[in-house]
Amino acid sequence: MIRESGSLLHVKTPNISLDAAGLVALADLTTIQQRTALTGDAVLCDIFVICPGIHAQKGSVSLNGGEYPACAALTSGYVFRIENPATVYYLQQVGRTGFLTTLEVGRLFSEGERPPFWSLSTMFSHYNTTVTSTLAYATAVIWSITVIVLVGAARDWWALGMIFLLMLSRLGNVLIIRRRARGEKWSGASEEGEQGDLLVLLSQDRWIRMKGAVDDLKKCTSGQWLRDESNAESWITALATLLVYLAAALTSNAELFGQILILCLLIGNAGLLAIANFATKELQMHGIKIKVLGEPVKYRRRRDLADALVEETKRDDWAVRMGMIVKDKCPKCSNGCDCVDTAAVM
Repeated sequence: MIRESGSLLHVKTPNISLDAAGLVALADLTTIQQRTALTGDAVLCDIFVICPGIHAQKGSVSLNGGEYPACAALTSGYVFRIENPATVYYLQQVGRTGFLTTLEVGRLFSEGERPPFWSLSTMFSHYNTTVTSTLAYATAVIWSITVIVLVGAARDWWALGMIFLLMLSRLGNVLIIRRRARGEKWSGASEEGEQGDLLVLLSQDRWIRMKGAVDDLKKCTSGQWLRDESNAESWITALATLLVYLAAALTSNAELFGQILILCLLIGNAGLLAIANFATKELQMHGIKIKVLGEPVKYRRRRDLADALVEETKRDDWAVRMGMIVKDKCPKCSNGCDCVDTAAVM
């Protein structure tokens, strides 16, 4: 207390409370979903990457925002839509308005060469990580282990219990994602040895060209990335979500030091995982990898792009079907088409 003009002036010390620190775990961040989509899978060490959005990992299939862009095969003229949400999300990230971005699609490993569950790559590493991505991810794992050790040394069992609940929730989601990623796949009929060339028209005038083997292109553009959850799997993910809410509710029982560590754990890992996602330049899925090839090429208008590709491919049927160019009307049917005189043929 301080005396001022014969009276007592009480100075109130601040009373800091972090009882609601666990609510940070419920923040609607998509860093975990983005990691899942970019790597096409989940690894066992993900249970140590504890950050906001743990309960929303199963929503990785909706990162594309409901967009299924039109796509044309420049080699055959066939027009369809890309149905794989993870691929669409990656295209949205690498595409630029008014630019044509070329991607190379290649084989990461064949289905029969998938590493076993207990291998090092299953435990920790992702195939497509850069040095920066690997360091950021490894730092997140080490930081989580460090926080666990510090909380244990402080004998704050409530805080330690909350962290273990979050890890248990993470483990449930990781196992379900791995099972769904290895479900039965459909990617159309095999065309072994054929090379493909696709043009994708994304929203906001972002243009993507994908080159690679036809079978590899089919694996990453058609069918499902993650199969639908079974009843048992949906129960497990629901339980994992409840564990996150339970952990958030128990935070008030932890000591102030433990609450501070939990807050630093959640915020720190969110930042580190965001760095890892940003540094990941390739997409992997079903043994396929997709990466940007060269620099994007800018076009003044979409018609210029269509004309350049028509000249290169020596065919324009794909451009007509996608509405990129309009051909002169045919005198036989008054449409812009390539009619054949049936009588002459017969």
